[in-house]
Amino acid sequence: MTEHETSPADGWVVVAWTPDEFGDAALEHGIAWAREGGRGIAVVNGTRGDALVDERYAAPAGLAELAERLRGTGLPHVVRQEMGRDVAEQVLDVAAELSARLVVVGLRHRSPVGKLLMGSVAQRILLTAECPVLAVKPGERPA
Repeated sequence: MTEHETSPADGWVVVAWTPDEFGDAALEHGIAWAREGGRGIAVVNGTRGDALVDERYAAPAGLAELAERLRGTGLPHVVRQEMGRDVAEQVLDVAAELSARLVVVGLRHRSPVGKLLMGSVAQRILLTAECPVLAVKPGERPA
């Protein structure tokens, strides 16, 4: 699903979004930063598609709610949802395509074993993005 409105003169804020409290925190901060800087907001939701159920991949109803929320902001916005590639790469590709000024990610706690066995999308974005990255946790309010 992609929805383009006018392209913002001051660039884009890209949000790595999941339909949960972590994605909501990232979206809230992304909207605040986009408003403050006169920027548009691009929301990316993805999955590698290697599991039967991925709770971080939004269902159509969740995407419709997201689109409605973005329309309510009055900001230029884009929603991208992909399946099949690494999620961090999906976010980074959109950030590069739109020459993002900021990427916002929600941080989730990982156990020491989880850190050892599998990479973190947020960590790969933090280490690889060519623009600043804002990492937020649920419960944090934008300033």
